[in-house]
Amino acid sequence: MSSEELKLNVEKALDEIRPFLQSDGGDINLLSIDDGKFVKVQLVGNCTSCSVNQMTLKSGVEMTIKKYAPQIERVINVE
Repeated sequence: MSSEELKLNVEKALDEIRPFLQSDGGDINLLSIDDGKFVKVQLVGNCTSCSVNQMTLKSGVEMTIKKYAPQIERVINVE
């Protein structure tokens, strides 16, 4: 998978997750994909102060991104 295809797949995954975050007053932005296996995102809005944002990141965001791009090893939230 090329880096452009990888980015498109990660964006598709975020588009799948975004409505759930937006319904709680939050959102997510893709910052970068490093070495083809680490995705850096930024949770914004209500997601920044939510007490379960790390759980959302791991079980929701990371799992969905891996569904679209299995080579991704880790999703990192940059504050």
